[in-house]
Amino acid sequence: MEGEGLATTQAAAQLATQGAVEEEQQDDVVDFIEIERLIEQGIAAGDLKKAKDAGFHTCMSIVMATKKVLCNVKGLSEAKVDKMVEAATRLSPDIGWHSGTAELQSLPSAMGGGEGKVAYIDAEGAFRPEHIMKIAERFGLNPGAVLDNEPFKMLIMDGIMSLLKVDFCGRGELSERQQKLGKMLSMLRKLSEEFNVAVVVTNQVISDPGGGAMFVSDPKKAIGGHVLAHACTSRILVRKGKGEQRVMKLIKCPSQPESESSFQITDAGIAEYKD
Repeated sequence: MEGEGLATTQAAAQLATQGAVEEEQQDDVVDFIEIERLIEQGIAAGDLKKAKDAGFHTCMSIVMATKKVLCNVKGLSEAKVDKMVEAATRLSPDIGWHSGTAELQSLPSAMGGGEGKVAYIDAEGAFRPEHIMKIAERFGLNPGAVLDNEPFKMLIMDGIMSLLKVDFCGRGELSERQQKLGKMLSMLRKLSEEFNVAVVVTNQVISDPGGGAMFVSDPKKAIGGHVLAHACTSRILVRKGKGEQRVMKLIKCPSQPESESSFQITDAGIAEYKD
């Protein structure tokens, strides 16, 4: 009995010690990293002072700021900004959960998929990995293995105009914005041709100020102008129907006529729409 009592006491002491260690580890969690830590990454103290005087006090503030805003800080060149952002990113390993790149597994070829990885670039901050798990379960795939297939077969860029809308505002910067967009689309096309991957980009629509005029059938138009429209081999317009209905309209395709199809979005992914 004495041995059992001693063992119980030792177990209780061990649990108490383990709890104290876990509590201490939780206390060590850092909510933010001050910008002065970038000195360890080779950033000059003078450049950090300039950034701090401009209102940037943490590494996360550097990472989240646009390049254009950082370059407007007096004394910070584009090269210095690139180096500072790279250093701040290294010190902020938890960034990117709301917006970044995810690797997903496409369906097997027998099910009409590419049987490889999908790179998903989320510029809208709307990507949720848990949805992918539900979709994988729906098609009988192992949710834990959806990140393991190679090679890449698809690249998805969700919200291609989102970042450009932030960096370039008004008609005065429209020309520069379209040039940047053109370079981005050219890079995506080269990736597609060089590595034989399908590239899918999503975009938004706006109300056309002249849409209410006579003979204008649809007052909505896609942003990005002709630069984006002509760079895409096929274009699909998605609109909301009644209830859970979504209508997908093929408006440009070199091999298919214009047509429409209805679907609905469920927890397990896209499904056929039923009245």
